[in-house]
This record gives sequence, C-alpha cells and structure tokens, in this order.
Amino acid sequence: MQKILIVEDEPSMRLGLKDNLEFEGYEVLIAEDGQAALDVIASNTFDLILLDVMLPKVSGFDVCKKIRKEGNTTPIILLTAKGEEIDKVLGLELGADDYVTKPFSLRELLARIKAVLRRGESLQKSSDTIVNIGRLSVNFGSYNASEENDSVQMSHKEFEVLQYLWNKKNSTVSRDELLTNVWGQEIHITTRTIDNFILKLRQKIEIDPNHPKIILTVHGIGYKLID
Repeated sequence: MQKILIVEDEPSMRLGLKDNLEFEGYEVLIAEDGQAALDVIASNTFDLILLDVMLPKVSGFDVCKKIRKEGNTTPIILLTAKGEEIDKVLGLELGADDYVTKPFSLRELLARIKAVLRRGESLQKSSDTIVNIGRLSVNFGSYNASEENDSVQMSHKEFEVLQYLWNKKNSTVSRDELLTNVWGQEIHITTRTIDNFILKLRQKIEIDPNHPKIILTVHGIGYKLID
C-alpha cells in the first residue's frame, strides 16, 4: 500500500483529503503545520507528500527546501492558492514535482497523484547500472549521484530531467518534449523552468558550467546531452 503524507493547516481540507485518499486505497498520515511535517518526515518513509504552501510555523516552500537539502527525494505535490507564475516556478525549482492550485477538484488531484507516483515508480525500476555523466556518477534506480565518492544532492525532478536527457543522449530534446514527458501535459509552467533546471544540472555536471560540453543548448529548440 502506497503511503501519502498530507500537510494542510485547514482542518476540513485536511480531513477531507485523508478520507478520500484512504477510500482510494492509500495509507495516509497528516500534519497540520510545517514543523509537524518535518517531524513526521524525519521518522517515516512516504511514497508522496501533499504539501500546502501557506502553513503555520514553517512554510511549505521551506519544508520542501529543507528535505531536499537533506537528500530526501520523496515526490512532492504542492497545494497552493497562489496563481502567480513566480510562486509555481519557485516551488518547482525548490524540488517539488507538481502543484495543484486551490480550489481544485478531487478528480484533478487524484490524477496528479497517480501521474507523479507512476513517474516515480518508472524511475525506481530503472537499472541500477551506474552511468558517468560529466563529473557525476549517477544511479537512476537508487536516486544517487556522486563526484569522486562524495554524494551530490539532486532533487527527484532533477534526476527525472537528467534521466530523460540521458535516455535521449546525442539527440536534440525540445523544451516542450521535456515539459510533456517529465512534468506531464496537465501542468502549466513555462519553458523558463526547464532552462533553470538545465542551469542547475550543468553546475553539477560540467567542468566549466559557463562553457558546457555535456548538456548543449540547441538554439531555438532545446538541449542535447552528449555521451
């Protein structure tokens, strides 16, 4: 049974989501603020975290940032009442996998949950073969990356972007293709988010990120990973 943590400060929303997700067959734990979420996450393993952005004590953005910094790659869906693009981009760049803007339908949320869990399962089923990409040794199956035996922290979404480029190595991948296949067609973000993820990956992979040799820009189209 897949295990989901709901982090939501509004009681009716929190309990309503819990009841519906349990009805769908998920095991569910709840937290009512950001600090409680961090405490629960520290002592449990989850398949997915539903994380409200506007939380007491510690914001959802800060929860996301902290657990990603600690190397926790559990998929995260942000629940946000904010519609501004900058908030969505910030959440994704901090390591969230998707977001749902309130008010949302239960059907939409369940679809997002299933899509994120499905992509996570696909990544976990990848071969445990270690591949060398620039400065990094990467194991997509275990979400591990290292440089000269020192662990390199990467978010769940960074692994997905890098794996997609690796699977298409030596071929040009458009920004729209990355958006569709890594984030899914239902998420409305701009290609600028892709560019920001590529920038972060270059900083970890390239010897000289300002003059990349591994992840190349194909102007007007997208990117190409050179093996």
